[in-house]
Amino acid sequence: MSKMVACVNITITTILLVLNFITLVHAAPKVPCYFIFGDSLLDNGNNNNLNTTAKANYPPYGIDFPNGPTGRFTNGRNMADILAELLGFDHYIPPFASASGGNILQGVNYASGSAGIRNETGSHLGNRISLDYQLQNHQVTISHLVDLIGNKDSANLHLNKCLYIVGIGSNDYINNYLMPKYYPTNHLYTPSQYASMLIEQYAQQLKTLYEDGARKIALFGLPRIGCIPQELQKHNTTTCVNSTNEAIQLFNEKLKSLVDELNTNFTKAKFTYINMYSISSIMGTLSFLNKPCCNISKTTAGGQCVPEKTPCLLRAVHVFWDNFHPTENANIIAIMRAYDAFLPSDTYPMDISHLITSVSSL
Repeated sequence: MSKMVACVNITITTILLVLNFITLVHAAPKVPCYFIFGDSLLDNGNNNNLNTTAKANYPPYGIDFPNGPTGRFTNGRNMADILAELLGFDHYIPPFASASGGNILQGVNYASGSAGIRNETGSHLGNRISLDYQLQNHQVTISHLVDLIGNKDSANLHLNKCLYIVGIGSNDYINNYLMPKYYPTNHLYTPSQYASMLIEQYAQQLKTLYEDGARKIALFGLPRIGCIPQELQKHNTTTCVNSTNEAIQLFNEKLKSLVDELNTNFTKAKFTYINMYSISSIMGTLSFLNKPCCNISKTTAGGQCVPEKTPCLLRAVHVFWDNFHPTENANIIAIMRAYDAFLPSDTYPMDISHLITSVSSL
């Protein structure tokens, strides 16, 4: 075990050095465009003007981000930002809420904090943009792309070359199935039934994404939700909640199978699965401070940071920023392994670096 930890620690050091180099050197992007769908792990400002408690546009969020608080649910960059750097973009992909003009040619971020596969997910926190509505927003973007490029066929050819990432489903557990006080799903479905229902709906949503031109799609599985600070506090334990993680794994197993099904049915596209469960299990061994870095609000339902309070100083050794979301360093580790798999179990059937070269222009 000590050899494994030492190996992983060496890898982290390498990752940080590589990423720091990437932020200084901007080559031509490896894909012409990059679109992001998901929840608060990827949101970079879409929730800022919504009537919701699920927003992060106040200090100490963004304490390590050049522009300060922007709506990112972490201290610095989120995974979508870091992947943009790895892809060679010289800017972060703008949120749909503020994207305009020619900027949309290189991509849009549609992710929304507390959003889920199911439309009602997260509703007790206020407004959010579920995956169904994110897909509708993407269709609005496509109509603008057609105007910019000149015709629908050319716009579709452009979209075929883009990278798409989708990270959704955590809130369908955290802010739905695991909250019987607000949602009936826990009483109506067994964990297996619920996972099957989510995957069935998700499959239809991904079909819509394909029909709208997506050909290179990375699907992020769910992390170890049973190990996040919110679950530990909820169950008054210091060890991961096995029942929660077992339910999460049912979803992940079905999502991995869905990737095979999608690749079989849509031969002009390539889907890949990012094993965030495996990646987050290794991340848990990297920190002796596996607690939230900021002071958690006791008056809101979101498990988020108290506004204006000074967070911990040793942010680099923390996995969690608040009760739900990783720190920038944890985001770096996760996305580097998604982009260039460190272990064979990290991605299936390929990592993102191979995904972006796997589909020829159509």
